[in-house]
Amino acid sequence: MGDAQVFIPQGYEAGYDYPLIVWLGNPGGRFDLGRTMSRLSLRNFVAVEPAAQDDRDAAVWQAIDAVSDRLSIHARRLFLVGAGEAGTEAFRIGCRHPDAFAGVVSIDGAFPLDESLFARLDEVRRLPMLLCCRGDATDDMVRRTDRTLRVFHAAGAMLAMRIYPQIEDLSRTILGDVNRWLMDEVCGPSATLQSQCTP
Repeated sequence: MGDAQVFIPQGYEAGYDYPLIVWLGNPGGRFDLGRTMSRLSLRNFVAVEPAAQDDRDAAVWQAIDAVSDRLSIHARRLFLVGAGEAGTEAFRIGCRHPDAFAGVVSIDGAFPLDESLFARLDEVRRLPMLLCCRGDATDDMVRRTDRTLRVFHAAGAMLAMRIYPQIEDLSRTILGDVNRWLMDEVCGPSATLQSQCTP
């Protein structure tokens, strides 16, 4: 699969179509996919970190195609996740291709408000999104978050938000919340987190 990093869940079953998490890493940053998934879920998802390249859209699709050719992936359960700048990029790619993804998660990455990402408004309205943000944000970050909430409300789009005292690392608390949100999107709010749901 080229330079893409892949996480295969424990007890992988070829007959089950797994949700796929596409983890976007920050350019030049260090990201440990295996360690992150061990904190999020060892059983619920296949995950891939696309190879680093200038065209992030192309890298995402190449990674999805490569994993789907090799493993059993549910084509309607593709999720984009990123932290910091990669979280902003996850919003960007998700809104450009809203009918291709089942959800977008940004951990401490601002929504890119001034990029006309609601051009496909009908599809974007149906795309669930989660923003995990910090409680110790600067006044400028608070204003940006407030503006984001107003834009989503006016557009009738779905944005869930979780606020943490601080976001310095992908902690078990944050990743546990992300896992619950993802599983709610996959199976519904009453899903049992430690077991796979029916495709």
